[in-house]
Amino acid sequence: MIRPGAAILSCALLAACNAPDAGSTESMDFPPPDRPVSGLGSNQFSTEDQRDSRGEAQTVMDFADIRPGMTVADIGAGNGYYTVRLSERVGPEGRVLAQDIDRDALDRLARRVERERLENISIREGSPGDPKLPTESFDRVFMVHMYHEIAQPYEFLWRLWPSLEEGGQVIVVDIDRPTDQHGIDPLLLSCEFKQAGYELVAFRDAPQLSGYYAQFKAGANRPAPQDIKPCRSDNPQAG
Repeated sequence: MIRPGAAILSCALLAACNAPDAGSTESMDFPPPDRPVSGLGSNQFSTEDQRDSRGEAQTVMDFADIRPGMTVADIGAGNGYYTVRLSERVGPEGRVLAQDIDRDALDRLARRVERERLENISIREGSPGDPKLPTESFDRVFMVHMYHEIAQPYEFLWRLWPSLEEGGQVIVVDIDRPTDQHGIDPLLLSCEFKQAGYELVAFRDAPQLSGYYAQFKAGANRPAPQDIKPCRSDNPQAG
């Protein structure tokens, strides 16, 4: 169980416990992905020292133009590698929401947040098809080495769409390999985001990130769920 201080922290910032979820009350049918989905991997992609030695988090935050005062979400936060570094970058006037579907991981992260006295971090549990983020709240949403594990990507992205502030963007770091091998073809990634109503605004091959960096913004309109056509994994541009 999360200790009382951590529980208060998880609800206080961003008003996350009382904010409306992005479409969570709607009952709709979304297409399944036309591709395998990776099983949940380790919450520790590699050690934090190893990741820092190649400048991973700093590189991603620089690419994403993370500045003091921003409000950001770390989806699939795990043990909090990005969460704690985003906390430092956005500063005391900024906010970080750490989200995961793994309750045990969130409990460990809550203890870390409390131990390190990171007062600008809140914690929230999501679900496989819904990140459960408050609407119109985030300048940046991060999904680092985890997108390929989302079991219901079209529903997840569709429900994520309203959580972005005007000008807000979604950051994906992943590896160009099959989705059942903990990666995703960047063309397939772009197709799935496009089907859910996003536009690609930046793409970089980045060996220091053990993969690539992609950045998306919400398009002018979010499609109706019944209009989403799953992208074919053997022809990513066909969606």
